[in-house]
Amino acid sequence: MRILTVLTYYRPHTSGLTIYAERLVKALADRGHHVTVLTTQYEKQLPQEEDSYNIKIVRLPIVARISKGVLSPSFGYVSTRMVREHDVVLLHLPQFDAAGVAFRSRLMKRPAVILYHSDLLLPRGLFNRFVNIIVNLMNYLAGLFAHQIVAYTEDFANHSAFLTRFSHKRSIILPNVQIPQATQAEIEAFRTRYNPQGYKVIGMATRFAAEKGVEVLLESLPAIQNRYPHVKVLFAGQYEDVWGEEAYYKRLIPQIKIYQDMGSWEFLGVLSMEQMAAFYPNLDVLVVPSLNSTETFGFVQIEAMMNRVPVVASNLPGVRQPVVMTGMGKVVPVNDPPVFAEAIMEIINNPEDFRGDPDKVAEMFHPDKNAAAFEQLFENLVKEMG
Repeated sequence: MRILTVLTYYRPHTSGLTIYAERLVKALADRGHHVTVLTTQYEKQLPQEEDSYNIKIVRLPIVARISKGVLSPSFGYVSTRMVREHDVVLLHLPQFDAAGVAFRSRLMKRPAVILYHSDLLLPRGLFNRFVNIIVNLMNYLAGLFAHQIVAYTEDFANHSAFLTRFSHKRSIILPNVQIPQATQAEIEAFRTRYNPQGYKVIGMATRFAAEKGVEVLLESLPAIQNRYPHVKVLFAGQYEDVWGEEAYYKRLIPQIKIYQDMGSWEFLGVLSMEQMAAFYPNLDVLVVPSLNSTETFGFVQIEAMMNRVPVVASNLPGVRQPVVMTGMGKVVPVNDPPVFAEAIMEIINNPEDFRGDPDKVAEMFHPDKNAAAFEQLFENLVKEMG
C-alpha cells in the first residue's frame, strides 16, 4: 500500500507528535508499505528531499512563521500531485493545511484518515487568539472531509470539543511508544555526570512551554525540599528559544536560577533516545504537571514506566490514562502544587507500591501493534471505497 502522511513538522524536530509520526511510518515501512512524508522545511539546512529508513521525506520551503505554525505556498500544488499518487492519506492534526489535503483526498477518492494529537491552545494575545480560531476552523473542515478520525484514548475523545463532533467516524488506537535499553554502564555514567551526590531525582521531560505546567513543579519544590533536603530536578528537553514561549521562560527563569545555584535544578537540553534510556533509570519519579488539553497523553509517562519509574500526572482527559491503565503512579488535580508535592513525596517514600509491570506496558504500546491497527483501518477504508 502507498501511504502518504502529512504534517507540519517532522523529524529532526522534537515533540511527542513528531516522535509518534516517525515511529508509525517506520513500523508501516517494516510491514512492507511504501511510505512518503510530506512536511515543511522549517529549517533551511534540512534537505528538501531525502530517503531515510526506506521512507521518502519531502520538505516544502516556508516563507513565514505564524505563531507556532509556518506558511508554505507550494503545499497545495505539491499535495495535489502526491495525494493522486498514493492509496491512502494520513493527516496529523492540529495542522492548518490538513483541510485542503483532506478535500483533495475526497475529490480523488483516496481515503483520508486524521490522527488527532491534541487541541490547539496558543499563548494569550490577540494575534494568537485569531490564529487559534483560524486553525480550529481548518481542523473542523478537515474533520468534515476526512473518512475516519483516530484518537489515542476514549477518555480524551469523549472530552475533546473537536472529537465529540465526529463521534460517528472515530476510532481509538493506542499510541506507539518505544525506547532503547541502556546498559548498566551507560546508566551509571549518566548518574556520575548529573547526580554524583546521589540525591533523590524528580524528572521532567518536555519542551519548556506554558501548557506543560513547569510552574506547578517550581511551586511544589519548597514543600518537597522541606522533607527531602537533598532532591534535584533534571529537566530533559528544549528550554531556551522555544517558539512562542519566550515570555513564559523569562517569567520563570529567575526562580529556577535560584534552584540551579543550590544544585537542585539542572537543564539537560534535548537528549537522544539513547540518552533518554539512561535518563529514566536515574529518576525516582517523573512528573507531568500539564495544564490543558494541548497535552493528551504524555508518551514520556510510558517511557518512564518501561523503566520502572512511577509518574505523577495531572488529572486531564488522556493525560491520566497511563497511570490509570498501569497503576504506576498518582493522578493529581490540575495546577494544585500542595497536592502535587504530596504525591511526589508519597512515591519517593514508597517506590515499590508503584512499580507495576514494565514488560506488559511495553507490549501494550509496541509500535508494530499500533501500525497493525492503522494498517487494518486503511485496508477497510480502501475496500469500502473500492
